[in-house]
Amino acid sequence: MTHANRKQQLQMEEAGEHLFANRVRVYQKSVSGPVRRIKWAVLALCLAVYYALPWLRWDRGTGHPNQAILLDIGRERFYFFGLTFWPQDIFYLTGLLIMAAVALFLVTSVAGRVWCGYACPQTVWTDLFQLVERAIEGDRNERMKRDAAALSFDTVWRKVAKHAVWVGVAFWTGGAWIMYYADAPTVTVQFWTGRATSEVYFFTFLFTATTYLLAGWAREQVCTYMCPWLRFQSAMLDEHSLTVTYQAWRGEPRTRGKRVENAGGDCVDCGACVMVCPTGIDIRDGIQLECIGCGLCVDACDHVMARTGRPEHLIGWDTLAGQAAKAQGTRAKYRLFRPRTVVYCVALSVAALVMIGALATRPMSGLSVLRDRAPLFVRLADGTIRNGYIVKIVNKSREPATFVLAAAGIPGAAIAEPDRELGPAATLTLPVPGDSVGTFRILATGHPADFQDGAVPLEFSVRDLATGEHSVIPSQFMGPRAAGRH
Repeated sequence: MTHANRKQQLQMEEAGEHLFANRVRVYQKSVSGPVRRIKWAVLALCLAVYYALPWLRWDRGTGHPNQAILLDIGRERFYFFGLTFWPQDIFYLTGLLIMAAVALFLVTSVAGRVWCGYACPQTVWTDLFQLVERAIEGDRNERMKRDAAALSFDTVWRKVAKHAVWVGVAFWTGGAWIMYYADAPTVTVQFWTGRATSEVYFFTFLFTATTYLLAGWAREQVCTYMCPWLRFQSAMLDEHSLTVTYQAWRGEPRTRGKRVENAGGDCVDCGACVMVCPTGIDIRDGIQLECIGCGLCVDACDHVMARTGRPEHLIGWDTLAGQAAKAQGTRAKYRLFRPRTVVYCVALSVAALVMIGALATRPMSGLSVLRDRAPLFVRLADGTIRNGYIVKIVNKSREPATFVLAAAGIPGAAIAEPDRELGPAATLTLPVPGDSVGTFRILATGHPADFQDGAVPLEFSVRDLATGEHSVIPSQFMGPRAAGRH
C-alpha cells in the first residue's frame, strides 16, 4: 500500500468510514399474498422436478440403462430420454448453453430478474431453509429477540433442531444430485448398504456441505457477492422492462402516524417492504444490484395499503416509462417487441433451429484412423509397401451394425484385418455391436508409383450396410522417398 493510500485509509477511519464492514444479518419476515403463493408453487415444482427426475424410467432395450436422464461417466454417455449423446457430441452442450444464455437475456429484458427471484437454485433452497427456520424458531421478531437475549435451553434446542433439519435437506439434495450420474435405485441401495464407490460418498457429502453453507449461512451474500449475473443484468434492462418498482410520485412525501386527508403521500414509512426482502434492501431507493425481483415487497405493501384505505400496488411491477407517464397523469403503452427483444427472439430462434437441424441430421456412425508411428512402413518381398493403422468405427445406434471398410488413393490398394483373418481385399466387412466403438487393426498394402516426400494421400471410408450412412477420413500412406528427392 502506498503512503497516499495509507493516509487516505487513516483519514476515512478517523471520519468513521470503514473499508470493510461486518455482515448485517437479514431477518426476513414472512408474508402472505399472491406473489408469495406463486413463489411457493414455483418452489414446489422445482423441488419436485429435481428430486423426481432421476427416478423416471425410459426403456432403451436390453443392456442399456433405463433411467430417463443419466450422465453415465463410466460409459461416457449422456442419456436424455430417447437421445444418447457421446463425447463427440459436446458441441450440443455449447448450443444448449448459448440458447439458455439468450433465453435469460430475453426474459430479463422483458420481466427483469424473474429467474433470480423464482427459479434460481440458490433462491429455491434458501426459501426452503427459511421455511424450516420460521417453523422452528418463529418469525422475524421472535428470532431477533432470541438472538439478542442470553443463551438459554430453548434457544439451543431450537437452533440444534433447525441445523439438523438443514443438514437433512442438504443431504437429500446432494444425494439426489448423485443420482443423475448413477442409476437412482441402484446407487441408493449401494449407498445405504455401504457398497457405493468412494466417489459417490465424497460427492454426496460435498454437495451436502455446499447446499448447507450456501442456503443456510451465505444466503443473500451469494446473490450480492458471488453471482456474476447482477453485475451485468442492467445491460439487459431498458425503460420498457418490467421490474419491481416503487411509485415515488404517489408515495412521497412519506407520512407516519395518523393520516390526514390530502396531506402527504401514500407511503407510511412502515418498513414492511424492507422486512420481507430476502436481501434486506429498501426498494424505495430504486432499482438496485441486490434486488432479485422476487416481489415479496409487493405483497407486504399491499397489506399496508389495504389497512390504510389506499389503492394497491404502491409497489408493483411496472416499467420506468410507465412510472414516468403515471407521474404526469398519462398512461404509457407497454412495448413487448422492441429492438433488443426482437434481436434476442431472432437469436434464440436461429439457435433452436440449428440445434433441431443438427439433431435431426446427426450421424449415427463415425470413423477415426490412427496410423502406426513405428515402423512407418514395411517393404514386403514382392516389392509392395505395407502400413499399419488403428481404425475405430463408432456405432451410436442401439442395434448391432455391419460396416464396409475401404481404402482408396493408391494403385492396387488392399486392406486386411489380421486379428480376424480378414483380407487382404479391396473392402472388409466389419461388425460393430450397438452403442459401442469397434476397434480394428488394419494393414494396408500397395505399390505407389511415386511417394511425394515419403507419403501419398490415402482415404479410408466406411459405410453402414443397413442405413447406407457413409463416412470418409483422409490419412497418409508412408513409404520411401522418390528417387532424386532429399
